[in-house]
Amino acid sequence: MLDFHPLYSTTKIADLENVIDRNYDLGGPVSCRLLQRGFNDVYLAKTPGGDRYVFRLSQRRARGPADVRSETAFIEHLAGLGVPVAQPIATRDGTFFIEGRAPEGVREGVLFRAVIGRDVDANSAGDARANGKTLALVHQAAETFEAGEPRYRLDLDHLLWRPLMRIRDSGLVEDPAILLRIEGVAERTAAAIRAMDSLTWTYCHGDCHGFNACIDEAGEAVFFDFDDSGPGYLAYDLAVFLWAKVSFGRELIAMWHEFLDGYQSVRTIPEADLQAVTRFVIVRHIWLMGEYASRTQEWGSNAVGWIAGEADTLARWEREHLALPVRSAPPDEVADATA
Repeated sequence: MLDFHPLYSTTKIADLENVIDRNYDLGGPVSCRLLQRGFNDVYLAKTPGGDRYVFRLSQRRARGPADVRSETAFIEHLAGLGVPVAQPIATRDGTFFIEGRAPEGVREGVLFRAVIGRDVDANSAGDARANGKTLALVHQAAETFEAGEPRYRLDLDHLLWRPLMRIRDSGLVEDPAILLRIEGVAERTAAAIRAMDSLTWTYCHGDCHGFNACIDEAGEAVFFDFDDSGPGYLAYDLAVFLWAKVSFGRELIAMWHEFLDGYQSVRTIPEADLQAVTRFVIVRHIWLMGEYASRTQEWGSNAVGWIAGEADTLARWEREHLALPVRSAPPDEVADATA
């Protein structure tokens, strides 16, 4: 009999429920159901009394194991300062994460209190402003966070060069000329960023694309999914939201200006960081391409093959989107920018 070694396994619900019951004091046995699988496995856990939690079982990525220690420490710091975030629940022994052995290796689990609220509306100016405000509160609170030694830094090596290597290694881009075009955009983008003086370094959410939040009754955006967080460029953390509004054919630039208004109602953005945002839109897209490319053997080339066609997208962004105004603008100017 031959041995087949798994890249990724799915935990049995009964096993997961036993793990939660053994490690957390929730006042009764939980019942769980799988909400989604992908970069992580996410489960809804409910107690007999109706309390709701979200259990996230991290999956090992190309970058390595999840940095749950730094992530949960940062979230606890934010919550302590009143930033609206989904808080992790402590285990019976007082830690904020557990580790378990799966066939493919160790996986980390974190239990969060479920956020009460509605999903974000991509076309809502109020929701965009709420996202901007909460991200500003995150960055404001980050100024007093003692980061210790996070496992990952959101620098160009992490966000650009390593993802580019994963794209190369995946074999998905078979035409050398197309690969050279992608690499050319990456190199010019990196050179432009390196030439910018005094870019701000902060502790980033890392994935503030607008949907890692719920809108509560007060209209605030309550953030979750900090598993891409870490010390990095302020301009990158801002750029993720802009990227989400212009990527894959979207034309929601007006929501970017609303987001900026919400952010700047809390704190100002240095001019250098504001001007760097459009460069980091390209960095974000290459980062995503690299994330998908690294899953080729797990998800299959049909699911991730779209990255081979992104050279034109990157070139168009480099040629056109870098001219987008990054300041908050009156409606007429926004209309001109999207024409």
